Amino acid sequence: MQGLERVIPTAQKAEYINAILNAGFNTVEIGSSVSPLAIPQMADSMEVLGRLHMSSKKSKLMMLVVNKRGAELVAEREEIDCISYPHSFSPGFLKRNMNTTYDKSLANVDHLLNLCSKTNKTPVIYLSMAFGNPYGEEWLPENLLEAADKLQKMGVRIIPLSNVSVQVDKDIVSQVFSMLTHDLPCVEFGLHLHTNGSGWFEVLDAAYAEGIRRFDCVAEGLGGCPFADKTMLGNLNTRHLLDFCSKKGVDAEINDEALAQAETLAKKYFFY
Repeated sequence: MQGLERVIPTAQKAEYINAILNAGFNTVEIGSSVSPLAIPQMADSMEVLGRLHMSSKKSKLMMLVVNKRGAELVAEREEIDCISYPHSFSPGFLKRNMNTTYDKSLANVDHLLNLCSKTNKTPVIYLSMAFGNPYGEEWLPENLLEAADKLQKMGVRIIPLSNVSVQVDKDIVSQVFSMLTHDLPCVEFGLHLHTNGSGWFEVLDAAYAEGIRRFDCVAEGLGGCPFADKTMLGNLNTRHLLDFCSKKGVDAEINDEALAQAETLAKKYFFY
């Protein structure tokens, strides 16, 4: 929703997310604690949280934070199971996305880890610009391994990789995940794929072949990162991921009726 120019009413967001929660996904990111001036679309995330149906939900609830204050606010909420944070080893991405530096971002991660330990929540630390860099900065697999290793030594155990605004090559995906899963076997790596809707199957297949089983997706492929680059890619379409699972003979255990309801709401509220 942060990629939309207009602000979706709180009641509509909650209705949509409640439908998603009934579908049975492992984890659902329900909002973010960010500056309302920078991203007004997410200003009501706490109010949305208060409207979710906790008694019938089948998923863990996750919320994104970008600084220490946001992490503290989210950590106070008992309903939240996981807190995500978009770290990167790209100075350009950190400056554009969160107006911060690499060292300050690591300090944010450390603060978040301490909060999660105290409040029994799971930290999910993303590594953005993991497969290339559009800002003219050096990108090497060794840089990625060093960044992931540093997070692992800090205590991070879930690290999804994101391409954000760079189209992903399946060979790079294979190389990266082969290296990371070999050198850091205690970490659960995942793929947060931004895509224009083409080439997704080959990329998922390359990650899957290297043992990756954590994939992010969005109904109708909506969204993207509005601050990362001039060209904003969408997200992996949920139906594409489910089609991939089907072709691999994997039962995703998703309630299709609930998902279809969520997709209907997405088309009604987000695409008019």
